[in-house]
Amino acid sequence: MEYQVNYINPEIKLSCYEGKLFKTEAAFDDHLLVWLISGETKIIQADESFVFGAGSTFLIPRNQLATIFNYPKDGLPHKAVAMHLSTERLREFYSNTHSTPKSNTGKIIRFKLHPLLESCLASLIPYFEMQQNFPGNIASLKINEAINILRTIDGDIDGVLNNFEEPGKIDLATFMEKNFMFNMPLEKFGYLTGRSLTTFKRDFYNVFHSTPQRWLTKKRLELAHYELAEKNKKPVDIYYEIGFENLSHFSFAFKKQFGYSPSQLLEQKF
Repeated sequence: MEYQVNYINPEIKLSCYEGKLFKTEAAFDDHLLVWLISGETKIIQADESFVFGAGSTFLIPRNQLATIFNYPKDGLPHKAVAMHLSTERLREFYSNTHSTPKSNTGKIIRFKLHPLLESCLASLIPYFEMQQNFPGNIASLKINEAINILRTIDGDIDGVLNNFEEPGKIDLATFMEKNFMFNMPLEKFGYLTGRSLTTFKRDFYNVFHSTPQRWLTKKRLELAHYELAEKNKKPVDIYYEIGFENLSHFSFAFKKQFGYSPSQLLEQKF
């Protein structure tokens, strides 16, 4: 099996991927603490990209759009432990802890190597080998241990974990111009801009005078054209980064939009 996920419980999982590449686009409902055991992970956000190698530990903040690529490397599968730090659990944790929340910048947080954090995450591995259900109270202890360790090694982490604000209504044009390359359901775009799906579609048409689907496709193809023509990138290297699921669909849509295929555009340049 190329991709396998073993669960301790719904909040903790071990994933193992042995194929060439595994891609997902996400705006997680929970903060996600990830320990990369082997392989490589590349995360693309609107303003920044990150590459993590084996041994890295990082936090993906909740409600932040990102495209995530997982690769095997050095003959080893992509193997990672992921721990969900849910709003419900964090509310309970901080109910007896004084800290000041801050505005969530949405940036990926990379943690420096620390023996406490490494030991906590490594201690989870034996539990994945258990065949019976893992006791929920012990899983809770492990998650609370991880939160306490993060607070010990990062003086600013409270401001992120103790922020429980939901997305409010924000400027639609600015958000979409910044995040159009993420292939997310319209419901998610609506939620992240503080709107119901119906309101999102109505406001979108008022702003862009187009349906979301048509506008998103046009913007992604325009970006692809720029990447091909100005940066000499290859179609196979960009289609998945701009919101297309496969190369054939990208090539078909590109030719329909511009009247020539991506390969024909590249041929014209040389």
